[in-house]
Amino acid sequence: MPDESENYQVIRAACLRYLIRREHSQHELLQKISAKGFVRQEIQAVIGELVEQGLQSDARFAESYARSRVHKGFGPLRIKAELQQRGVSGCPFEMAVEDIAGSWQELLAEVYSKKFGKETGLDIKEKFRRSLFLQQRGFPNELVRQLFKQLAL
Repeated sequence: MPDESENYQVIRAACLRYLIRREHSQHELLQKISAKGFVRQEIQAVIGELVEQGLQSDARFAESYARSRVHKGFGPLRIKAELQQRGVSGCPFEMAVEDIAGSWQELLAEVYSKKFGKETGLDIKEKFRRSLFLQQRGFPNELVRQLFKQLAL
């Protein structure tokens, strides 16, 4: 069995390999390295050092993750839920949408027009179907209602 310094080096190297590829949350790193059979306390100690050194940041991860999801047309509710699943909560990610689309309302309008075009005169069943699609993408009901008013659907 390797001693603690060997474990430390192996854990640190594995963490750095993951972080080189893309940003990871502390929770993700803990899960991935734990799956390799290391002790959680040792992993947490290494991750703590990486955080102190600025090599790992949950805020940076949240920003990067949110930016990629906004590019794919997902709304704030979905992004927030996905970040919570990845062990990150409370990190602001609003700048991602401001940089890319301007606002959540503008992103919603982009997603809608890309998926459905400019068709008007929809029946209630079709409006409901489209509304459900947008809600599943993570857009709040109020934003969807505002969009439908603007489009006069």
